[in-house]
Amino acid sequence: MDLGLSGKVFVITAASGGLGLATAQSLVAEGARVVLVARRAEALSTAVRALGGDSASAVPADLAHPDTARRAVDAALERWQRLDGAFVSVGGPPKGAVLTTTDEQWALAFDSVFLAALRVARAVCGVNCAATVGFVLSVSAKSPLPDMAPSNGLRPGLAMLVKQLADELAPSGGRAFALAPGNIATQRMIDLLGHQPTGQDAANAGIPMGRLGTPAEFGQVAAFLLSDAARYLTGFLLPVDGGMLRTL
Repeated sequence: MDLGLSGKVFVITAASGGLGLATAQSLVAEGARVVLVARRAEALSTAVRALGGDSASAVPADLAHPDTARRAVDAALERWQRLDGAFVSVGGPPKGAVLTTTDEQWALAFDSVFLAALRVARAVCGVNCAATVGFVLSVSAKSPLPDMAPSNGLRPGLAMLVKQLADELAPSGGRAFALAPGNIATQRMIDLLGHQPTGQDAANAGIPMGRLGTPAEFGQVAAFLLSDAARYLTGFLLPVDGGMLRTL
């Protein structure tokens, strides 16, 4: 199947590793070009070299900074004179209970999770109202996670924002969607576990497929949804979780 991604240009955030880099790899494999955004400059440089300098460019910056989204858009336009969309991932907020999370912690989480994602969408759609914008959310958008009050409070709001953004972009041919990853075996997940994921880890997480997902599996789903092959799909939240989520 030709996904129609050849020559298209996307901004990918949180792209120095994990789900963002896996998505960039899948896009580049289909002929797309990517602007990678993340704080870790050295890791970004390594990623650009691995992807190929003709297909990737880097903007080392903190997405929480108000100017980062515009810088990424400008980098795409300067390098390739076009921008077709973005895949937006932001850092997860810290753990916390509803009653003990402070006002300051709520405000910081809102800025880093909600506003950072919104700024990217606004910057991309400001130069191309027919863009396709994908967001990485969490299963907490559909079902609360224990001791994760900031995520449980913010992710559902972002999911509804995606729905409205899809409505606003549709008349111009643009699309918006969100993915809700479950337990994916990124390096961060492996570091947290302290070992390579096992079937027991999957059982403990309640994953019917009996294993954690791989970053490549997630990236392939994201690339398909960003492509022309998915051009009639918009305004939805898709779990990529091996069946873990128990809600519709």
